Amino acid sequence: MSYCTYVANLPKDNVHRIYHDTAYGFEIHSDDELFERLVLEINQAGLSWNTILLKQAHFKKAYHQFNIKKVAKYAEKDVERLLQDAGIIRNRLKIHAAIYNANHILQLQKEHGSFKKWIEHHHPKSKEEWVKIFKKNFKFVGGEIVNEFLMSTGYLPGVHDADCAIGIKLEKLKSKKK
Repeated sequence: MSYCTYVANLPKDNVHRIYHDTAYGFEIHSDDELFERLVLEINQAGLSWNTILLKQAHFKKAYHQFNIKKVAKYAEKDVERLLQDAGIIRNRLKIHAAIYNANHILQLQKEHGSFKKWIEHHHPKSKEEWVKIFKKNFKFVGGEIVNEFLMSTGYLPGVHDADCAIGIKLEKLKSKKK
């Protein structure tokens, strides 16, 4: 069985290997999980993905399981709580972006029924088109953040090597959906 080059020699219990085998490029149905992935991608900016994967469980706890409605209601006391939390990335701009983005996702849910439906309404688009749409709607999103968010959730190609067993599995699942 072949794997993507970057995980081929990693042990099965490595965080990158687990993420690759169970999440990277897989479709996400829950708006809270999509929001989680967006927040994690934003927090990865300037850091390694390894750092984020190792902190993911703590992020979930700190951000109330990425419950969009709860995060949207965060006040300054919540920002201060997060800034004191060594288990996450303590960056005021990234924290404020999560709160703003949660509020905007609530608006998108009202207009489109869900965050996922909003994404699907725009799909397919090129990376450049997606970046423009995301920059218009969200905070702390640039080309790489948008690209990784959409690749990791199955909306942009390039996630897995052509001969990767997981990538082949995902392609088969997409074919069955069509």
